[in-house]
Amino acid sequence: MFKEKINELLAKKNDKRSLIDNKTKEMRQLLSNEEATDEDLKKAKDLRSEIDEANDEIRSLEDTIATYKKAAEGTPAPEGGHNKEKHNSETVDEEKRTFNAFLHQETRDADGVTGITSPDVAPTIPESILYNPENEVKSVTNLLNLVTQFQATTASGKYPILKRATDRMNSVDELKKNPDLAKPQFEEVDWKVNTYRGAIPLSQESIDDSAIDLTSLVARNINEQKINTTNFAIASVLKSFTAKAVSGESVDDIKHILNVDLDPAYNKVIVASQSFYQYLDTLKDKNGQYLLHEAITDVSPRTLLGVPVTVVEDELLGAAGEAHAFIGDLARAVLYANRKDIQVRWVDDNVYGQYLQAVIRFDTKAADKQAGYFVTYTPASTGN
Repeated sequence: MFKEKINELLAKKNDKRSLIDNKTKEMRQLLSNEEATDEDLKKAKDLRSEIDEANDEIRSLEDTIATYKKAAEGTPAPEGGHNKEKHNSETVDEEKRTFNAFLHQETRDADGVTGITSPDVAPTIPESILYNPENEVKSVTNLLNLVTQFQATTASGKYPILKRATDRMNSVDELKKNPDLAKPQFEEVDWKVNTYRGAIPLSQESIDDSAIDLTSLVARNINEQKINTTNFAIASVLKSFTAKAVSGESVDDIKHILNVDLDPAYNKVIVASQSFYQYLDTLKDKNGQYLLHEAITDVSPRTLLGVPVTVVEDELLGAAGEAHAFIGDLARAVLYANRKDIQVRWVDDNVYGQYLQAVIRFDTKAADKQAGYFVTYTPASTGN
């Protein structure tokens, strides 16, 4: 009697295992599709629920089978009698991790890799309260919005810059032959794309236990790193322009750059370090009125002598405490060859786990070298 009942239960368990195998295979096929639709994800969720339900039934059958075996043999069921069940449970747990990681864009295990783990994100893992970290107040001016960008389709090439016309037409009598006009003058800028990339692993524990969407937080941080990267590249080009010095507490040196040194046709801007901006902010006219005009609205810029002023951190143009600025036409001065904008995705690596990978490919070059100056401010010496 016991033997027949046990065989009946084993048959049911095998049927459930076959069902799980089929459902798991179907679910994996759905999730392996990079172009999975919302309907596919919904179906995958339903399959996950069916698999969980079937595993619960298998565990119940295992317990019942153990009870019948104990009654048939007259001996207690040995400890560890659920090794197969434990193995099945571990397999199911692994499937859950893969499934949840895909649906929520969460990370997979990164065993043995130095990355973000639970202790690293302890401020976001609550004990009894929820805590959403505030962003640190820091300047994130994006200089990329001020330069000339073009979409590169190859890894390197030349970009033609049309020089400003300086020739004039001639006065011609009636019915006389047309004289030749001066041909347009071009200057070619050589560029070659560089690849900037990196990856960061996140432990599943940090995802599960965080009170916030940790993956979105990390993705936002990566985008800030992208801005820092492009700003640094652009600033390196700005520092290569012809150097000029200004000193004292007068605006006359800056007026000379704007009015005389730069061609009137340039669309002038000032990109100032914090220390240079402090100097600009203290300049006054003969009536004692400050020359720097603060922004009227959030979207309008600060202006000095009618020229927009953008502020960046000291370290971008030099060192802390140094007063530097670029004065000129930034759009004419810098060329940004954009081969690939930031791409964030989950990728496999050579260890057991997956990484959040970020990639940008670009190059920055000086285009019109007459379009601006790299300016350094030195306070006037106070001698006896």
